[in-house]
Amino acid sequence: MDRHANREMGIRRFGRVNWLGLYSLGWRENRRFLAVWQQTVLAPLITAGLFLVVFALAFGKGRADMMGVPFLEFLAPGILMMTVIQNAFANTSSSIVVAKVQGNIIDTLMPPLAPWELLMGYLAGAIGRSLLVAVVIAAGLFVTIGQGIAHPLWALAFVILGAMLMGGLGMLAAIMANKFDQMAAFTNFVITPLSFLSGTFYSVEALPPFFQALSHWNPVFFLIDGARYGFIGTSDASPVQGLGVIALWLVIVLGLAWYWFRIGFRLKA
Repeated sequence: MDRHANREMGIRRFGRVNWLGLYSLGWRENRRFLAVWQQTVLAPLITAGLFLVVFALAFGKGRADMMGVPFLEFLAPGILMMTVIQNAFANTSSSIVVAKVQGNIIDTLMPPLAPWELLMGYLAGAIGRSLLVAVVIAAGLFVTIGQGIAHPLWALAFVILGAMLMGGLGMLAAIMANKFDQMAAFTNFVITPLSFLSGTFYSVEALPPFFQALSHWNPVFFLIDGARYGFIGTSDASPVQGLGVIALWLVIVLGLAWYWFRIGFRLKA
């Protein structure tokens, strides 16, 4: 082997895309949550159902006091989307932080996968889990309240975008965290407030002007609002505006996740 060949040993030999490696990582991430479907699919359905039951008992099924639609019809898309984004975040964050704590993150970093392939592999699991949860909850909730889907493509678009955004945030949080306590703190003090203060249970039009403006800085508001438009055809903001805002946040979050994978930030130490 000549000197030139020695210098070229580090080049990729899989073409532009390592399809086998990308497929393997994505399939692993999906198998992780499918192996415990009672926790990842059944539990969110039960939680969403309990939310609906509690609010039905509190306000009554036929009360129309939110944006001209019955309250439960208004509430159902918000509950669905809140559950979807929480599961997307949990899928990527738990995968990475468990690997870091157990010391086997090297098994993911050693294979010949480019940073963007790592990013897409983890996102595949978040999107797969989110779509499955969304289908299960939509079937349960909307059959219960007798409501169809007004704009299916819009609903699908916001579910997928929400899974990508929160999956990306899950990666960032897990890369920063070195133990489960730190991960739990991020979930409790960042993800949960963003979810509950995003118009899930109310219309932001009912808020004072200052808080209405503040809500528009919350990307989860646009996810909830866009999903509500997709499912029942009613929203506080334009779905096109929502797509633009979420696209901007996706560039920031996924771009930072890609860069951290590229330099091995808090992963290779």
